[in-house]
Amino acid sequence: MKSDIHPKYQSIVFNDLASGVKFLTRSTATSEKTIEWEDGKTYPVIDVEVSSESHPFYTGKQRIMDSAGRVERFNARFKGFGKK
Repeated sequence: MKSDIHPKYQSIVFNDLASGVKFLTRSTATSEKTIEWEDGKTYPVIDVEVSSESHPFYTGKQRIMDSAGRVERFNARFKGFGKK
């Protein structure tokens, strides 16, 4: 591998603005903004609007479409289509 061409892989905090939850993980993302974590060390922090803590798919609060009603309406509308 060539040296000095890869981004720095470091610990970083992601702050979910919607739920207020913070995640400490490792990433190549960088930020000038820093935060002091629970272990007493200072890490760069990136604010995100949506994460797995606030996204409806992961929280189970997603809206379920009425697909059964749509299928029934489609079948009723095209019931005799294609018959001779």
